[in-house]
Amino acid sequence: MRYDFCPKCGTKYYEQKEANKFVCSNCAYELYLNSKATASALIVDGDKILLGKRLAEPEKGKWDVVGGFLNYGEHPEAAVKREVKEETGLDVKIEQLTGIFTDEYGSEKHATLNIFYLVKVVGGAEQPGDDIGELKWFSKNEIPNDLAFKNNRDGINAWLKEKH
Repeated sequence: MRYDFCPKCGTKYYEQKEANKFVCSNCAYELYLNSKATASALIVDGDKILLGKRLAEPEKGKWDVVGGFLNYGEHPEAAVKREVKEETGLDVKIEQLTGIFTDEYGSEKHATLNIFYLVKVVGGAEQPGDDIGELKWFSKNEIPNDLAFKNNRDGINAWLKEKH
């Protein structure tokens, strides 16, 4: 990533001091490049997992674990419940933290820190949200090869290892 303008004072010259640090030449504001946090739900029922087919880029048309980016100041557990409700119409209970995985997102290759939770459905009505074209339950032996994002494969593999 390259930043030419300071987000604090708007000065045009914004100097990269280190690999992950930019400093404004005018007001000395320091901008650090950090991983963007996501929360993902491994929605399982026995040996089956619910995945959604993406309607938008990046990875449009591929199967995706339900989840998304945290809002500013949002706890990952609150985010995963919110994302599941928005994308599936379901209410879930968090069973356990399954793993934390790094990845990249989009054409800009933003670094992500992806927090995966094993969750169980406790209510709601299953229906795809705005950014999901289809929801489908897959058995552990039928996980599709066309998964969006490396972190989805990492999260699903962690779930599968726990089951054995």
